[in-house]
Amino acid sequence: MSAKELQDLLNFIANSGLDEVNIEGNDFKIRVKRHSNIQQVITAAPLVSAPVVQPIQQIAPVATPTPVVTPVAQPTEEKTASSGGKLLTIKSPMIGTFYRSSSPDKPPFVSIGDEINAGKVVCIIEAMKLFNEIESEISGKIVKVLVENASPVEYDQDLFVVEVA
Repeated sequence: MSAKELQDLLNFIANSGLDEVNIEGNDFKIRVKRHSNIQQVITAAPLVSAPVVQPIQQIAPVATPTPVVTPVAQPTEEKTASSGGKLLTIKSPMIGTFYRSSSPDKPPFVSIGDEINAGKVVCIIEAMKLFNEIESEISGKIVKVLVENASPVEYDQDLFVVEVA
């Protein structure tokens, strides 16, 4: 579009009652907007065709994280309890915020000295406004709570030390 053609177009729009006009050509795009006798002309670079997109391949669904139990990585003298039991940890299966109870006015799910069985809820981890109950995969006695209530936790972080008979 030449400068003369553009000037003629602007004069035509100014004399018409239109407040806004959008015009697209093969290699240009013009947008004119009028606000109380002020005209704006915005031009864009030549249009470029979009890149070719390959079809999306189907991705296998991701399994729901579950609590993972592994031996405690502590100094040797702490690998066995005073009663001869083996110490294992309950690890966080996800990133989130650790809570020991279901609400601030409720007692904790487990405390030091409590006997637990596999499947017992030991805490809640909140991730993206979802509260996930974390269950123990081992049976034994809670020896140590390694995380403060309402603290952020990382994936695979140790949460509890459990003495297994």
